[in-house]
Order: sequence, then C-alpha cells, then structure tokens
Amino acid sequence: MSELAVILLVVVVVLGIRKLPELTRSAGKAARIFKSETRALKEPNSGGEPAGSDRIVQGTVVEEDTRSPRS
Repeated sequence: MSELAVILLVVVVVLGIRKLPELTRSAGKAARIFKSETRALKEPNSGGEPAGSDRIVQGTVVEEDTRSPRS
C-alpha cells in the first residue's frame, strides 16, 4: 500500500510541475493586488476622510407588496 502512495505522489509531482510556475506567478500577482488595495484603504483623501466616503448614491423607496401571491 505504501508503494502505491509513493507512485501516486510521484505522478502528481511530475504532472503538477508544469503548472508550478503559473501557480506561483498567480499567487504573486494576487499578493501584489491585495497589498495595493490595503494600502489604498489606509491612505486618507485630501479632505482627511476615508476613501469612498464622498460618494452619494441616490435611490428610490419601493413599498413592499404584502398581498398573497397569485394562485
């Protein structure tokens, strides 16, 4: 049984070795994006307010329909 596990491990490593550079590149890119986004959240705007607080979103109020659904 242990021989089968070793063979399976070797097959996974051999087949997965081709994807390793791509995976490390993707992980590095994700880490850089995450770092830049956290840095952007920490930087204050020129007015001293947190980022995104100057946006005003307008909407409309919709009344809820409390009638029972049609059969």
